[in-house]
Amino acid sequence: MKIGIIVGSVRDGARRTEAIAKWVLAATDGRTDAEFELIDLKAFDVPLLTSSVVPAAAGKKYESANVQRWSEAVDAVDGFIFVTPEYNHGVPGAFKNAFDSLGAEWASKPVGFVSFGADGGIRAVEQWRQIVANFHMVDVRAQVALSMFFDVEPSTQEFAPMERRQGEVAGLLEQLVASVKLHSQAV
Repeated sequence: MKIGIIVGSVRDGARRTEAIAKWVLAATDGRTDAEFELIDLKAFDVPLLTSSVVPAAAGKKYESANVQRWSEAVDAVDGFIFVTPEYNHGVPGAFKNAFDSLGAEWASKPVGFVSFGADGGIRAVEQWRQIVANFHMVDVRAQVALSMFFDVEPSTQEFAPMERRQGEVAGLLEQLVASVKLHSQAV
């Protein structure tokens, strides 16, 4: 079983979502029930979706080499943790575009959410839950909602999660691994 931890921001500079995704990956140390890997959206440079072929009908064959590499990375895992910032009370545009650029690669795979924002990124996750339902993705109930006010060191502005977050991410991992196992048995 392989679970991809997707860094859902492509911004330049110090991306907190990158530090958060690395923290999530570190929380998997010692786990033997699944393999975990970072998938950094920024590394794929997914172009705006302009293809004349609807991604769901593309058969995992895309015109753009960057989208094809993105497709292969997403298709290679059995479940996901979306590490998503919240932009303007919603999902980040680049991440949504990258999601929309694919089709069958997402189908029926379990997903968990780690969000970041002024209110913990909860509005972005509410929107993600509606979006992933289109591909029959199973979203787990546990969520880690990180605050830009309480999970950041004030003097350095670096990611510094509250102590209780370790238990929250452990709960998310438990639910997600169990969901991926159920999915793999059903397939």
